[in-house]
Amino acid sequence: MFKKFSRLVRYAAPLALAAFVSSIPADAQKPAAVVTTNNPALTLNLKSDTAVVSACSDSGAPQVRLTANAVSPEHHPITYRWTTTAGTIVGEGPVVTWNLAGLKPGYHKASLDIVSTGGSGECQAFSSVTVLVNACAPVRPVCPAVEISCPTAVAIDKPLTFTSRSTGGTAGITPVYNWTVSAGTITAGQGTDTITVDTTGLAGQTIRASLSVGGYNLECAADCAVSIPVPKLTSRRFDEFPDIARNDEKARLDNFAIEMQNDPTATAYVIVYPGKSGKRGEVQQHAIRVVDYLVNSRGLDQRRIVTLVGPARDQLDVELWITPQGATPPNP
Repeated sequence: MFKKFSRLVRYAAPLALAAFVSSIPADAQKPAAVVTTNNPALTLNLKSDTAVVSACSDSGAPQVRLTANAVSPEHHPITYRWTTTAGTIVGEGPVVTWNLAGLKPGYHKASLDIVSTGGSGECQAFSSVTVLVNACAPVRPVCPAVEISCPTAVAIDKPLTFTSRSTGGTAGITPVYNWTVSAGTITAGQGTDTITVDTTGLAGQTIRASLSVGGYNLECAADCAVSIPVPKLTSRRFDEFPDIARNDEKARLDNFAIEMQNDPTATAYVIVYPGKSGKRGEVQQHAIRVVDYLVNSRGLDQRRIVTLVGPARDQLDVELWITPQGATPPNP
């Protein structure tokens, strides 16, 4: 009996196993596929052409050149994505310009993400650089070159015009003009680059015009001097009279003496013109009479009196001249 059972089991077991296996889904019967990623790593080296810039670049807005040296070992295309904490990236790809215009002083960062996609999958790399923006150095004010053009046509009691010219200096400053003169009166132009000065009564004096240009927090100044000419000294005829009564002549000589006393350096010239029909010796007698009265009656120094004889006229005539020191004497 046991022999028959064991024989049955031996024949039935393979059949049961075959039925079990046939009941398993076909997909579950295949071994699972194993996907392995074995892309070589990307390499990225990011550099900037400078690590420090000034907010006041002389050449314009401060800029930094960024260069990415990225290598894909399998030579797959690389995508570049730039970002910054401030400023603007100009351009694309491995070489760009970082515009830092208008940024506040301090550190600012530019970052780069690169991606390379190949048949074996996607690879990424990341890098960043930091640049320091320095504050603008304080601008030191610079005086302009100030020149004053002195007037060349200078005449007695005529107004003078002084004109200034300023070149260079700190840009953006509106100059403030303040004039002073050593003599005379500024009648027009104060606060501008040109003034007019009244010189009445200043003959023989020197007028210095000084200009201070404000607004630069510095002493920016210039000056210019002009000499007013001295009036040309000339002899002047004080009086003229014919052969008049003695008392009338004395009255004329009294006034003449007073004028001479007002200028102790002047010289008195008495010119006697003889009459064509005059008597012999009357010119000399008349001249002696005039000088005697001026010296003995009016107290003039005889050394200050010069007598001259002029050409004959229709009748005897006397001229009284006052010649300031240095002036040309009269020529009868």
